[in-house]
Order: sequence, then structure tokens, then C-alpha cells
Amino acid sequence: MRSPAHRCRDIERQAGYLQPEHCAPPPPRPRSGTMWFIRDGCGIVCGVITWMLVFYAEFVVLFVMLLPSKSIAYSLVNGALFNSLAFLALASHFRAMLTDPGAVPKGNATKEFIESLQLKPGQVVYKCPKCCSIKPDRAHHCSVCKRCIRKMDHHCPWVNNCVGENNQKYFVLFTMYIALISLHALMMVAFHFLYCFEEDWTKCSTFSPPATVILLILLCFEGLLFLIFTSVMFGTQIHSICTDETGIERLKGETPTWQKTPCWEGMKAAFGGPLSLGWFNPFSDLSCEKRQSSRVHAAPQGEIVEEDVIEIRAEY
Repeated sequence: MRSPAHRCRDIERQAGYLQPEHCAPPPPRPRSGTMWFIRDGCGIVCGVITWMLVFYAEFVVLFVMLLPSKSIAYSLVNGALFNSLAFLALASHFRAMLTDPGAVPKGNATKEFIESLQLKPGQVVYKCPKCCSIKPDRAHHCSVCKRCIRKMDHHCPWVNNCVGENNQKYFVLFTMYIALISLHALMMVAFHFLYCFEEDWTKCSTFSPPATVILLILLCFEGLLFLIFTSVMFGTQIHSICTDETGIERLKGETPTWQKTPCWEGMKAAFGGPLSLGWFNPFSDLSCEKRQSSRVHAAPQGEIVEEDVIEIRAEY
């Protein structure tokens, strides 16, 4: 009889996937440096919309508020700050979208691969019936990426990718920088409205007063919406790191079977080492690659095992 933990691990299974003939053979080992990109129409559209909204904010901030300003210092300081944060936000989005979140190789549920793990008799491993992979602990199958993802938190259409152990840092940075530029834009809109009320509306912008008002109101709506959304996402991601519990684990109510990492150790693991400027740099790679998932490499060639729950026997 299976324990509740076993039943929880099998919650993603559907009857149509339980036949071994649905499993593809192990794919060829990918070349190093191959770019990760999910070909999902909805995700691609959401990613393009994200960049367009940032460029719209750039346009309004520069051409409606900063360039017409009489104070050169005000324009230079706010222009440099806003553009720097916007650049870091888009760079973080780019890295979150094109970084492998921790995908398990497809079709590695072979007898040869299981033997190569050198597990002890009595240990149990699980095969994902959807991608025919041996599922590492805390891995879940994503129906959009069509892969099992290590420490999968959720699939985010705005970055067209899953958020997992390898790209969570970039997703956190993306939400943080978007929240910061949203807050900065809202503050500049408020100051610009006050300035225009005190001065002649025809002199506070190169656009007509109606166009200026419409552009500022749209930016205000966009900034407020994204400030709330990304602040909530940033908070939930930090909470997940500190509690060592992903969003999907919390949603499914999975009982932790792993030893939880303390908050600060989890932060260092997620951001790539001790606190430094590298934490806030989307161009720095994760230096803490001491993942236990390194045991899951490309599988040796062989037949896919039929069982979904494989108990290691003494003859192995």
C-alpha cells in the first residue's frame, strides 16, 4: 500500500500516459551551449507585450516628462536611474526566459540509467509517465515545457518559461526591477502633474495637453498595475526561498520529506553565493552549482522501463 507521500508524487499521472509505448527513446545528448527556448505561442506573445510595455514607459518618461523639463539635473538624474533599472529589468527577463530552469533529460527512465545511479536495495525511484524520465526529488512535470523541472515553482507566461532552481534568481530580479521602475515612474508622473498644474500645460510637454494627459494616465495605470503585481510576486518568491518550499509544493500541500534549508542559506543558494553585488546582477551566473540534481545526466541508451514506481532490488 502506498504512503500519502507516494500518492502525492503520482498526482500528475493520467491514464493516457501510463502506456510505455507513449514514451520516446532517450534523445541524443544536447550540445553544450544550446539555447533554451520554449516555443509556446501564448508565452511568446506575453514576453513581447512585456518588452513593449517597458518601451512605452521609456517613451513617456523620456519624451513627455524628462526632455521638456527645465531642470537639466532633474532630467539627467532621473533619466539615468530609470534607464538603468529598465535595462536591468529587461536583462533579467531575458535571462529568466532563456535559462534552462532545471529540466530533467527526457527518456532517461532506462534500466541502464537506474543502475548507474548506484542506489541501495529498497530505495524507490519514480518515472514520470509523461516524459519518461526518472524524477528527482521535488521535480514536477510542466505541461507547457513538456519536461520535468527540478524545484519547479510555477510556469510563468510573462517570461515564457518555468521558474525552477536554475533561473529563480533571474525571475526574482525581474520582478524587483519592474517594481522599482513602476514606483519610479509613478513618482515622476505625480511630480509632472503638479508641475503642469502650476505652469502652462502647453509649456510642460512637447505634446498637446490632451495627449500629455492621456499618455500620463496610461503610464500611471500601467505603473500601478505592475507595481502591485510584481511586488506580490517578488514577496512570494522570497517567501518560497526562505521557507524552502516551492509554489507548486505549497499549492499541492505536499508534506516536506526533505531537510529544509535555513532562510539565509537558501538565499545564498538561489542567488549564487554570499551577499555581494552579484546578487543584483542578471549577467552573473550561479556559482553555487552544488546541486544534488547533478546525478541526473543524460541516460545511457536502453529500453524505457514500464513501471512508474521502481523499487531497487538486491539483484540490481
